[in-house]
Amino acid sequence: MLNVAIIGCGAIAQSVMQGLDGRADIAVASVIVPADGQTAAREALAALAHPPAVHTALAQAARPDLLVECAGHGAIAEHVLPALEAGIACVVVSIGALSEPGLAERLADAAARGHTRVELLSGAIGGIDALAAGRLGGLDEVVYTGRKPPHAWQGTPAAERCVLAELTEATEIFAGSAREAAAAFPKNANVAATIALAGLGLEATTVRLIADPGVTDNVHHVRARGAFGEFELTMRGKPLASNPKTSSLTVYSVLRAIVNRAAALVI
Repeated sequence: MLNVAIIGCGAIAQSVMQGLDGRADIAVASVIVPADGQTAAREALAALAHPPAVHTALAQAARPDLLVECAGHGAIAEHVLPALEAGIACVVVSIGALSEPGLAERLADAAARGHTRVELLSGAIGGIDALAAGRLGGLDEVVYTGRKPPHAWQGTPAAERCVLAELTEATEIFAGSAREAAAAFPKNANVAATIALAGLGLEATTVRLIADPGVTDNVHHVRARGAFGEFELTMRGKPLASNPKTSSLTVYSVLRAIVNRAAALVI
């Protein structure tokens, strides 16, 4: 039995727990949320066949075999780093947080000191295995283009650069490095940061962000070339029903990581 603890109880975490509920080989024994979110978490999880215990800190729970971060950037420093130091394996969803200078190195150092490992999940994008393999042979160029309908960019710097509601054609709202994209668009940084960390790094990965009234889904496009050859990948992600701002593939990425930890044969 794989004993799992999850940080967060938002749309991603709840969907993951629903997907694991009732499995004989995996148990989500505890959920970590802030004190002011405990009541809401218990209510949200009450319908599960085996609701986990709700705590404000990992120290209050039974030691898990795996800690899963589904709570946003702040949870990495607060919960993931100490868990790694204590030797608990972790998986991280909020990859955009690693655009903060030095944070990726802090995670690696904490895992090394704890003699364990932290896994960065691919989330809403595919092809990460090919990109990471290509890096070992040498990459020459990696370009990520993120295309979303104009309303999806409301509340970001894009709203200051153009009138999103009045766009009639695809409009580039950002072009720069993955690190610059993460700084300017932190809530949209996970895919760009994941591609960068798997490939050429945050400085050398080119990012283009586009507001396009001609699309209804979030469209991710990756182009890479290097010693291995070249590839292009286009994905049109369907949103999570309970939270349209989240890709459903992100949930499946978390589920895959957890299930692979419990499986004897993985791919």
